[in-house]
Amino acid sequence: MLGLMRIGIISDIHTNAAGLAIALERMGQVDELLCAGDIVYQYRFGNEVIEMLRERGARNILGNHDLILLGPQGVRAASAAHVRSDNLEYLRSQPQQLDVTINGKRLLMAHGSPFEPYDTYLYPKTPELKRLAEIDADYIILGHTHFQMAQPIGKALVINPGSVGEARDDSNGRRLSYAVLDIESGEVTFDNYEVPPLQS
Repeated sequence: MLGLMRIGIISDIHTNAAGLAIALERMGQVDELLCAGDIVYQYRFGNEVIEMLRERGARNILGNHDLILLGPQGVRAASAAHVRSDNLEYLRSQPQQLDVTINGKRLLMAHGSPFEPYDTYLYPKTPELKRLAEIDADYIILGHTHFQMAQPIGKALVINPGSVGEARDDSNGRRLSYAVLDIESGEVTFDNYEVPPLQS
């Protein structure tokens, strides 16, 4: 029997450490943790969020907010006194897409779209979703929209876990969410939870 089975999928943390902590606690033990980008929020850097991802050995990709902070516009924010240099370098070392084989299944992860323009918003009813049928993968993981999706397109099951950081999805009552994928059966489970109150 092959080893990896249960894959935790999170996205769009946007430096919400409390939202991420709830997701990690609720999903329990997973064989692999994937993050589909937007770890930070443009000019806001979150040491705690990055340390949680590092501690869990997450495989991450960069989203548009991460790229803003790491680019010329984010120099001032990235050099702020509270930003730990090892966490910044960890963020900088993450790829923009991930293409891996897990238990014989090809999994491609992109933040917005795997095709240019990469920051395209692919909602469950976006016509451009059909183009994903061109990709020879078993699973395609997306983020960016904060909207949940588990939709077969071509050969692949396209999954968006929603957001653990900023709720925008009316279909789940504007709650935070993550997904767990059984990579053998293809079963996807979404878990929705309330936005934690702001700490004063």
